[in-house]
Amino acid sequence: MKYKKMSTYSYNLHVIKTDKFKTVTVKVNFKRKLVKNEITYRNMIINTLCESTLEYPTKRLMTIATENLYDLYYKGMNYISGKYNIMSFDVTFLNEEYTEKGMLDKSIKFLSDIIFKPNIEKNKTKIKFKEENFNLAYNLLKDNIISSKENPDNYSRIRMLENMEPNSFLSYRSCGYLEDLEKLDSLKLYKYYESILNSDIIDIFVIGNVNERHIKKVIEENFSSIKTFKKPSESHFIRPKKVRFIPKTIKEKQKINQSKLVLGYKIDKMTDFELRYVLNVYSYILGGGPDSKLFKTVREKNSLCYYISSVGQPLNSILTISSGINKSDFKKSLTLIKREVYNMKKGKFTDEDIIKAKITYINSLKELEDSPQSLLSLYSGMEYLKSDDIDTRFNMINKVTKEDVIKLSSKIHLDTVYLLEGD
Repeated sequence: MKYKKMSTYSYNLHVIKTDKFKTVTVKVNFKRKLVKNEITYRNMIINTLCESTLEYPTKRLMTIATENLYDLYYKGMNYISGKYNIMSFDVTFLNEEYTEKGMLDKSIKFLSDIIFKPNIEKNKTKIKFKEENFNLAYNLLKDNIISSKENPDNYSRIRMLENMEPNSFLSYRSCGYLEDLEKLDSLKLYKYYESILNSDIIDIFVIGNVNERHIKKVIEENFSSIKTFKKPSESHFIRPKKVRFIPKTIKEKQKINQSKLVLGYKIDKMTDFELRYVLNVYSYILGGGPDSKLFKTVREKNSLCYYISSVGQPLNSILTISSGINKSDFKKSLTLIKREVYNMKKGKFTDEDIIKAKITYINSLKELEDSPQSLLSLYSGMEYLKSDDIDTRFNMINKVTKEDVIKLSSKIHLDTVYLLEGD
């Protein structure tokens, strides 16, 4: 596998050359500082652009075009990465070796058309997205926002974060907001789309068995519409505003069978090594699987929950513990969870626990090389988060000691307890 980064005045091109896959995947990322009301706009841009293009003005024609490109697969997504909002467009298609000459150029042109040749309507003074396609995208996003509230697990995690730090990057919903959607029309959306092309930070990633010179040439030909000047990016990482000494408890009710308990812990003043490696080991030992402290104590020994897990979020400097319980078991479950977190501070875990955590981490690293999307995530992490490459990660995870985990434990503070009470 060979990686090369090529910079132009307006974007970075990242080429990962490998013969491991029969496909080529191209990902185009548009990145800008996170603004709450723009999350909805960016989700709408994704939905609208992926609905149709000038050349293929209906979803049916888009589908026929992908079939003619040997079942090319495309998608768009918008996600939050710490302090930034990233809008991503992907295409995956068979390498020309398995189809016919010229298919790489045609496939990349199809992606370019999605991004730069939207289905629009013009009059003398205005340009806007076609109303029919705008309405389809609008209704799709509206349904997604509503359905996100109907998923109790997802809803409880969102509400915990919103209560932990209201009106902060941490509290923003990645699906967007109905109140922002209702203020939007096709003209406003098109103006925002133009601002993306003129001001976002843009990275293009290509992975597959490709010729570097040729891919550079094809990208230059198809992405000449990018007008923005490449500019430096700030760190994506969020540091906690303040550490709460007395955690707050929030309870809400919903007509569901199972109550949802979510605990939010802030992690204060982590070192880079703790953030990237020690937190993984800590979280796995505490609540990463059936051998974890939380699973054995809360579920197996006391039968108080249907599931329980902990997840470290290094980008946001937090750790969350999620569980499904009966509402009558709230106090006892909370007490046992707090006790296990306290036991981690006291070093009540074994060297074998650390070994298991490291093996799990190393196995997950090995799996990264099994799919193009995982490798793209790896290299985008290296670009945006200054993450280490795979070989360095192997070496660094093995340096984590019991003392490192205990030291990190002292920096983890319970901030918010959220209970979504069921019937």
